[in-house]
This record gives sequence, structure tokens and C-alpha cells, in this order.
Amino acid sequence: MARTPAEVVELASSAGTLGELCARQSVCRACDRLVAWREKVAVERRKAFEDEQYWGRPIPGWGDPDPKLLIVGLAPAANGGNRTGRIFTGDPSADWLFASLHRVGLAARPDSVRAGDGQRLLGARMLPAVRCAPPDNKPTPAERDACRPWLSRELSFVRPRVIVVLGAFGWQALWPAFTALGVEVPRPRPKFGHGAEATVGGMLLMGCFHPSPHNTYTGRVTAAMYDELFTRAKAAAGL
Repeated sequence: MARTPAEVVELASSAGTLGELCARQSVCRACDRLVAWREKVAVERRKAFEDEQYWGRPIPGWGDPDPKLLIVGLAPAANGGNRTGRIFTGDPSADWLFASLHRVGLAARPDSVRAGDGQRLLGARMLPAVRCAPPDNKPTPAERDACRPWLSRELSFVRPRVIVVLGAFGWQALWPAFTALGVEVPRPRPKFGHGAEATVGGMLLMGCFHPSPHNTYTGRVTAAMYDELFTRAKAAAGL
């Protein structure tokens, strides 16, 4: 069980398989603030979910273990992934994201409600840059850095052709993760934006506005924008 950033580095780097990595990160306790918040939310449950058993732990990546396309998010939602144990599952962001992934042929179902609901990613995998639900959906730079070894090690196992990054936080989190793997990154680092593209270590990196209600309810991002971007990503990945 990782309790310090140094232990995270050791446990992540020594994981021999993707499955072992997922198991190790699911019991990480390296960030006191995140541990306290995720467990508080799991006990003081939202009324709509008061009869459910919350996951209340770090969230591993999920989907195809050998993906051609990787989707990187920010962090689990307190009453979404932190409740269900699966990133982008059981919240409004999940509803929006999976509706698009299903329309373009990257997901088996148009929704992601709970683990075991029959949802499958088709040639794709998704993971959060920070594995624990943060207060106000805002991890600190120190929490991002402490979580980086899990991200870097997972990237070393999957090495997709295309990475779609949902939001500026994940975009920024990836650069030092690439550097830790010995992957040369462009200088200056490409700026995030919806539709922004960069080639890194032979992988195509694509920026995408996050499917949060702040973006979808205000019209900053539309269903057509999502479908167009994921259609391009799917084609570039050879899916």
C-alpha cells in the first residue's frame, strides 16, 4: 500500500503487468487530502445514492488492455467514479461522453452507469490523470505529481496510437509523464485546445474540451463537436 510519493514511484515502476499496476494503485493512500475526501464522500453519501456502497478508493484505468486509442480524463467525480469504481461512470459527464463514443463506434452502449453494466470500450481505454476524486474537482499540482508514476507506468504498458485528452489538466499532466518514460516532447509544449494536435513519441495527441456540465450545458462543446473529434481519432487510430 503506497503511503508516500516515494512509495508510489517504487510500486508503480516495479509492477510487472497492467493488472498488477491496477491492483496496486487501487489501494494508494499517498495524498492525505484526497484520501480524506474520497472516504468522506463514500460515507456521507449523496441522498440519491444513500443505499449504494461507494467504491471510495483510487480509480484504475479500464477498457482494452492493448488499445489503439486512449482517453485521458482529469480525475474521478466524487459521486461518479468514486461511487462506481470506474472512471466516467454514473454522472452527467459520463452520459455525454459515452453517448458520443457509442455513436462513433468506440463503446458498446450509449451510457456508462455502473461496473458490470455491460459497457465495453472497443479498441479503446480510458484513465484519469489523478486517480482519486478531489474536492471541487480540482487536484493540486502536488497531487498531480504524486500520481504521475501510475500514469507513466500505465502509458508504458499500453502505448496507443492516439491519445484524446479531455481537458487542459490532463494535457499538462501528460508532458512530464512522457518525459519520465524517456519520450521526447515538443519544445515549446503545444497548447491545449479543442481539436489541438501534437505528435509525441509516434503517438497522436488530440485535445478535447472536457464533457463536464460546465461545458455541455453552456454550449461550449456540442454533440457534433464531440462526434467529429472522436471520428477523426478513431480513423487515426486505425479502428
